Amino acid sequence: MPNYDYQCQTCEHTFEVFQKMSDPKLEDCPQEKCEGKVRRLLGTGAGVIFKGSGFYQTDYRSDSYKKGASKDGKPKAAKSESSSKE
Repeated sequence: MPNYDYQCQTCEHTFEVFQKMSDPKLEDCPQEKCEGKVRRLLGTGAGVIFKGSGFYQTDYRSDSYKKGASKDGKPKAAKSESSSKE
């Protein structure tokens, strides 16, 4: 269920309400002695939440790409230079 922000058009009181998407919009200000009408403010919405071990661009690569990448990614053995000066 999302949170909705409302603002009174009379007293400019701003408040947040946790309600279902199917619930009707609020119409009256909750402040005492204020009988103003409220309007629902546009919000940025909730961010997307990814659950799991992670989501990466490389998670869905083809098998042929993975094989080629593993061949290229292996470090080459360093040549040992043994120079002995006499």
